[in-house]
Amino acid sequence: MTLDLLKGKILTTLTKLTIPIVLTAMMQMAYSLVDMIWIGKLGANSVAAVGVAGMFTWLSSGLVMMPRVGGQVKVGHALGRHDLKQARIYCSSAFQMAIAFAGIFGIVMITMSSFFIGLFHLNNVSTVKDAIIYLQVTCGLVIFSFLNQVITGLLNASGDSHTPFVANSIGLVLNLVFDPILIFGVGIFPRLNVLGAALATVGAQLFVFLLFIIMLKGKKALFQHLTLLQIHARKIYIDILKIGFPLALQSMLFSICSMIVARFVAGYGDGAVAAQKIGSQVEAISWNMADGFEASINSFIAQNYGAKQYQRVNKGYRVMMTIVLIWGLICTGLLIMIPGPIFKIFLDDPQVLPLGISYLTILGYSQLFMTAEITTSGAFSGLGNSVAPSFISIVLTTARIPMILILTQYIGLNGIWWAISLSSIFKGIISVSWFTLYKRKALA
Repeated sequence: MTLDLLKGKILTTLTKLTIPIVLTAMMQMAYSLVDMIWIGKLGANSVAAVGVAGMFTWLSSGLVMMPRVGGQVKVGHALGRHDLKQARIYCSSAFQMAIAFAGIFGIVMITMSSFFIGLFHLNNVSTVKDAIIYLQVTCGLVIFSFLNQVITGLLNASGDSHTPFVANSIGLVLNLVFDPILIFGVGIFPRLNVLGAALATVGAQLFVFLLFIIMLKGKKALFQHLTLLQIHARKIYIDILKIGFPLALQSMLFSICSMIVARFVAGYGDGAVAAQKIGSQVEAISWNMADGFEASINSFIAQNYGAKQYQRVNKGYRVMMTIVLIWGLICTGLLIMIPGPIFKIFLDDPQVLPLGISYLTILGYSQLFMTAEITTSGAFSGLGNSVAPSFISIVLTTARIPMILILTQYIGLNGIWWAISLSSIFKGIISVSWFTLYKRKALA
């Protein structure tokens, strides 16, 4: 089902567009969340292994943002102008970039996995071994994840958020089935532990990609007559990079800073690493919802900005931020009021539980501001400006490092959690304020 983003009631249109996008984002998050639930049954060491290796999966998500977001915005602008030919060219170019980036990233991760995991100085030999295995499989075969994300972004740009939801839902079900089978061994399948979780995730991603091919064949005008083997004009790739590169740089630097933060956390033991990993998975429910809001408002604003319907752009952002306000307050309330029961869903280790409760409680105060910042980043990009939100994120995320060095001297491990939470609060306030001023000029 493809929505006309240029006509109709804005709340109704955004609701129909956003719900499948948000659910799709939750599906993407659910892959690692499901892994963590089952891996938690293997113990804290296995959780720490997947947590460290998962940092590089996060890094790959930053890399794919270049073709995904850049392609989504440029395709949205072209469709808003009713220029299908140009939209197809941007579509083809985004696929080409995704394939190239996935190949390079996969080779680097496979050949240098021991070096990268060694940077975290994990204390347990088996934890290190499991982390290397998980990294090699999930990042070495990242191409299916890359292609799925680009297809999802391009479909969202065209107003079709239903197809990605269906494909990713089926993939999640497959992952749910094969996770316990491959991790613990059932019937003819041997017990593979952490390797089983990695194979289940990659297998589900491959299945989703094949499902996309079947679902799109001959049905979507945007994906017909693509020129994947043709090198397009340099300007096409530059246009995509102008939008995607600042956001990719932001995301990858965020990942690198998170790795540095994880190194600080590792100094407090593998239990602290496990607490952070599970805590971040719980928090991921909040920011994946925000990712859905971001993708939705991005597609809506991109098409309407391309069509020069500026009043519709303004109202669309106001409607979306109202939804964000409600969601952010719900997340804040849950993490502050019931952190213990939430954390116990994943791991009920008496030594790790207090650390996890502290993480969720402190991070709870930042949820409203974090969701506002992520959503506003999508609005910025929809107008063709990805530099401003990237600048805000890079500066304040980097500021976490000196904040940690100061705060940990006084409150120990909780100083790390507060550095993360405070930086998110500042990012939310500055992002919304900056966008409010920027759009007045951009839409004049």
